[in-house]
Amino acid sequence: MEGFRPGSVGTSSLAPHPSSRDYPCTCKLNPSPLITISVLIVEDHAIVREGLCALLKGEADIRIIAQAENGHDAVRLAANLQPDVILMDIAMPQLNGIEATRQILRARPDARVLILSAHHDDAYVEAVMGLGASGYLIKQIAGQILPEAIRRVHEGGKYLCPAVAKRRDHQRQRAHDRGECRVAHQTAVLTSREAEVLQLIAEGRPNKESAQILHLSIKTIEKHRQSLMNKLNIHDTAGLTRHAIAAGIIESSVQVTIL
Repeated sequence: MEGFRPGSVGTSSLAPHPSSRDYPCTCKLNPSPLITISVLIVEDHAIVREGLCALLKGEADIRIIAQAENGHDAVRLAANLQPDVILMDIAMPQLNGIEATRQILRARPDARVLILSAHHDDAYVEAVMGLGASGYLIKQIAGQILPEAIRRVHEGGKYLCPAVAKRRDHQRQRAHDRGECRVAHQTAVLTSREAEVLQLIAEGRPNKESAQILHLSIKTIEKHRQSLMNKLNIHDTAGLTRHAIAAGIIESSVQVTIL
């Protein structure tokens, strides 16, 4: 009824009773339902996945619906389950988190991907944020801010851990003070398939194994390898591996503890 207020007496007049403040409302109001955020964890180390699950277990509004140990599984589960937030590692076998993020966001542009990495190198940060990731956390301190970050990106915001955000702000301020502007570097653009093949080459996998992983013929793998060498003007496996590391396609192995 228009004009009705809890605690007022609804008779022929809608005016509140003079002594209504002495009679608190005893009606039972249905509380707003708790919004549950569904999360997909993508991390190749089981012990880290277990730590993340334990960390988020006590959060009433966060629910882990699935886990993936490589980028291929992440892409598949993200499409099938449509999680609210995808917690994505970068360094993973077969398909890294950068390429998995690209494929997920290409299929579902409104997906919320929150990167969880052992590194805060500019190459990694710029690569995933440029793709449209919603945030970037460093594993060493993620335990302190992870629930807050998940809620922020679920609401549509961006979240960078303090160390990354501070360095980016500092870089932008220096560029502003010098009157500089960011200029995009002209780099070869790889297809998703080429990026997958490049990672497998950098991991030292022979053509036959790469073909089995990607469900392709050996001849197709060789064709992609040659295309990579032509595009990048790199003509040996060692050079391709160095490029993969520099581009953030694979990471150096780092021992990390989630605090």
